Amino acid sequence: MLMLAVAAAPPRAYDGPTAAQPATDPVPLASAEVPFVVPASTTGATPKHPTASPPVGSEAPSEGARIVRVKLPPALTEPDRAGSVITRRDLDERLPRSAPDALRGEPGVFVQQTAHGQASPYIRGLTGQQTVMLFDGVRMNTSTFRQGPNQYFFTVDSRSVDHIEVVRGGASTRYGADSLGGAILASPVEPSMERGRGPITAHAKGIFATTTADAQLGGRAQLDLGVLGRVGVIGGFGYRDVNQLYSGGAVRQPADNSLQKVPPRFAPDGKTQLGTGFREFTGDVRAVGEINRRNRITVAYYDYRQRDAPRTDFCPQSTAPQDQCLTYRKQFRTLVYGKYQHSGGPAAAESVALTLSYQRQHEDRYLEVGEDSSTRRTGLDTVHTIGTALTIHTRRFAPASWSRVGVTYGADGYLDQVRSDATLTFIDTQTSRPDISQYTNGAKYFTGGVWGIVDSEFTRVLRLRLGTRVAAVRSRAPYSEVRNSPAHRLYWLTAVGHAGITISPLRWLAFPFSVDQGFRAPNVDDLTSRQATGGGSQFENAFLRPEHSTLLEGGIRITQPWLELRMFGFYTVIADHIQRRPAERDECPEGDLICGGAKFTVTLDNLESLSVIRGIDGGIRLYLPYDFGAAATVSYAWGEGRNPRWGVVPDEQYRVPLSRVPPLNGTAEFGWRSTEWGPYIIGVVSWARVQDRLNPVDENDDRIPDGGTPGWVAGHIRAGYRLEPNLLVGMVVENLANSAYRYHGSSVNAPGRGLIFELQGSF
Repeated sequence: MLMLAVAAAPPRAYDGPTAAQPATDPVPLASAEVPFVVPASTTGATPKHPTASPPVGSEAPSEGARIVRVKLPPALTEPDRAGSVITRRDLDERLPRSAPDALRGEPGVFVQQTAHGQASPYIRGLTGQQTVMLFDGVRMNTSTFRQGPNQYFFTVDSRSVDHIEVVRGGASTRYGADSLGGAILASPVEPSMERGRGPITAHAKGIFATTTADAQLGGRAQLDLGVLGRVGVIGGFGYRDVNQLYSGGAVRQPADNSLQKVPPRFAPDGKTQLGTGFREFTGDVRAVGEINRRNRITVAYYDYRQRDAPRTDFCPQSTAPQDQCLTYRKQFRTLVYGKYQHSGGPAAAESVALTLSYQRQHEDRYLEVGEDSSTRRTGLDTVHTIGTALTIHTRRFAPASWSRVGVTYGADGYLDQVRSDATLTFIDTQTSRPDISQYTNGAKYFTGGVWGIVDSEFTRVLRLRLGTRVAAVRSRAPYSEVRNSPAHRLYWLTAVGHAGITISPLRWLAFPFSVDQGFRAPNVDDLTSRQATGGGSQFENAFLRPEHSTLLEGGIRITQPWLELRMFGFYTVIADHIQRRPAERDECPEGDLICGGAKFTVTLDNLESLSVIRGIDGGIRLYLPYDFGAAATVSYAWGEGRNPRWGVVPDEQYRVPLSRVPPLNGTAEFGWRSTEWGPYIIGVVSWARVQDRLNPVDENDDRIPDGGTPGWVAGHIRAGYRLEPNLLVGMVVENLANSAYRYHGSSVNAPGRGLIFELQGSF
């Protein structure tokens, strides 16, 4: 089912690239920018979107000419794979509450929310440990990423992002471990580094934002400095205060059409959701220096700090007293890195990028207790990650007049150090003792590898791609007396590959096909974690095997001046798939009273037979006369694997649905947008069918209503006025019908009818 769109397609000058675009040679220094020479006699505005930008060094500026940096649309890093790009203009018009929120409606992506201060994107039915996330090429995934939804992409400030790319389907050859479902690549805003306007240039920007559904109030201040067009510094800080989220009310349970008996709990008005709200602080600074035309150095610092964010499904847990609430007192992430880029080198290394990074992920959570409780539990988890990544592009050469060949290769490695502590405090006596920590304190984890991809083009009709990665993973953890968990030293070495072919019988028509292998070794979360999940408790399994996937993907791409169509079908098989399985209480680790007293318990296990996920995803975009436009997306994933309870529980089926796979869903848009700047208005419809294909673990999950998650349709309007580069007034009227709905697997219902407003001003 493909619903035809309802938002104005952006003008062609602003449109992001399509997957039909062929890969081009790397632009020296920065692929998103090229120098553009403006003659001295030019009057009026600087051309913003030249049809053909001269390559670096192709001409010398005439006397009196000035050089400015022209922003080019972001390009897909893998143009022959299924993927999409969310541009800065898209972000300004969608006004997302978070970076994951910006991905809603992208083909193949479905965003689950366990709490209002958390969100986890699913790609083709997989999330958490099975989807890899990178920020400016730096790996965000750590060894404590959970098997299910996690909150960590929420720690990316969407206002510091220039664009986000989604790569759908297994991508371990290029991006390493964990990318079974796909990859999310966030690229930051760069300093402008203008030339020809004096030795020093400065641009200041202020953002004010508010919403009515959660009474949010916040903003960002930003300063962009340039020195002689060779050094640029951009930095900013932001703050927002988010209150309890107003919704359309409780959803109806498909099992009996009664009102939901799952989180969240509501205030007396029946629509305000308890266990929501948080405060957020962000700060970042990015310095870029061009040593000369071939060498660039970047130093960057990004800091995210979230405070007092309740976990909605445990605020309170369904079996707990009303006054008990699990709250993340601190959710911090700090990223510091340096990057060196060189272009114009020898044929075997025409362009080189080397990154060194440090990342700190920190959580401080506590279980809020009331008058009837005599204890308080707190937990502190910190992951320190040191990483490096090297990417090299060769010069594209022509072994024959009808062919061109290029190679991209590199290496990467990331080392985690895990610190995990927990405390049990007896309130009456004000005494404390060590408690069972979420992870084994002192665990270490390494993942890395070497890789290479060959890209060949033959007469522009046929493109071939071949790639491979050799990867190594090591996990170590000491014995913990408090947890009664054994020590382990585990090593895995594996190789994966990628092969693809794209047939383009016409310049506007292409048929891409790919085979891609993925892998994921068990991480510290799998091997040592004990945590709350969906109203129950999960404990570790130190005997897990790595999981491997094979993706078969085929699609069609049409690129015309008035039409763009991208549609892909995929079939993924996963061997040794790590999934949750119900566990008996006598399987709980000895001495773990939380596990023994939970509503239900689960652990992780490798499924003994292959899991399968198949489906379709894609979109269509129409460019209509008089600046009107329409677009639509559709996504469907169907997953099935072996029932971990088969042979243990009588009358259980051998094959069952995979856990939390999203239902059939999509978007439709129609609207009008002025050609370059000025007003715009767009109508948007988002929808999802009922998801009643539930895994046995899902049936006990408090986040899923009895019988599954009901289907829904919601309408929104985006409108605003843009006066580049000085002013943007944007607003979104969300959930026009005030519908009660939730994304499958979420603890939080979607916002009710409300207004999102943002004002951006710069000078």
